[in-house]
Amino acid sequence: EGQLVESGGGLVQAGGSLRLSCVASGFTFDAYVIGWFRQAPGKEREGISCIKSTDGSTYYADSVRGRFTISSDFAKDTVYLQMNSLKPEDTGVYYCARGDIATMAQELYDYWGQGTQITVSS
Repeated sequence: EGQLVESGGGLVQAGGSLRLSCVASGFTFDAYVIGWFRQAPGKEREGISCIKSTDGSTYYADSVRGRFTISSDFAKDTVYLQMNSLKPEDTGVYYCARGDIATMAQELYDYWGQGTQITVSS
């Protein structure tokens, strides 16, 4: 059974940077899409970025485009989310998930990590 484990969360000041990692196991990593989602306090979970391993294509939500960069390392079965110029509104729990197609529709992702907390102070 597939598993995803996120790491790299923490507390950072506004304007700072963090890099999240999502390590996959139990499935053929490069055959799937890996997406990043986040849930802010009191809000619904939203999709922010995904990467299609087969061709390297990426997607970003408007709220993070230009500040966040998603990448993958096949040798390590890991997807990264480099987050720069962080804002207080980026605060939330960040999840990675496995999907079959490059979409931010959450119902199309089957395996989910446990989440990692990001807190951006002003």
